[in-house]
Amino acid sequence: MVYIMRMYVDGGCRRNGHEDAIGAAACVIQKKWGRSCTWTRELPSGYWDPIPTSQRAEIAAIILALELALQEYAKLDGNPNLRLTIHTDSKYAHGCMTDWIYKWTRNGWINAAGNPVANKDLIEKASELDDEVKELGTVDYVWIPRGENQVADEAVNGRLDEMEN
Repeated sequence: MVYIMRMYVDGGCRRNGHEDAIGAAACVIQKKWGRSCTWTRELPSGYWDPIPTSQRAEIAAIILALELALQEYAKLDGNPNLRLTIHTDSKYAHGCMTDWIYKWTRNGWINAAGNPVANKDLIEKASELDDEVKELGTVDYVWIPRGENQVADEAVNGRLDEMEN
């Protein structure tokens, strides 16, 4: 038996890269008959935390989706083969999870410009979760145009609005 999960993720940041930046991640699970469930998460912004950026928020959204997939799978009866598809409108997040991560690990986390990879902490966490999910089945990352990701975009912007008020 195959258990199919479709998720849409988005990350957002306001005052991107500034000391007072705030960031959030969202994941929307598409269910049957047009229903969906939405989760959001704030990016840490304490003194010792990296300053939130849009790229960190996009990877945090991937992490949120992978964590939720593992939680949802744990609730299932039996051990069906999981087929997870994560849709993102971020070419950065898509590239991290489908291509660049393999090059970076081979190169000791140094990018093509010879610099340390940005957001290594989050990318490594996403990679670890990706490996866990792949023990249960498959994970596909699909880039979609921003217009096809409106529900996740609205969720992340709603969370950012709450954080500002």
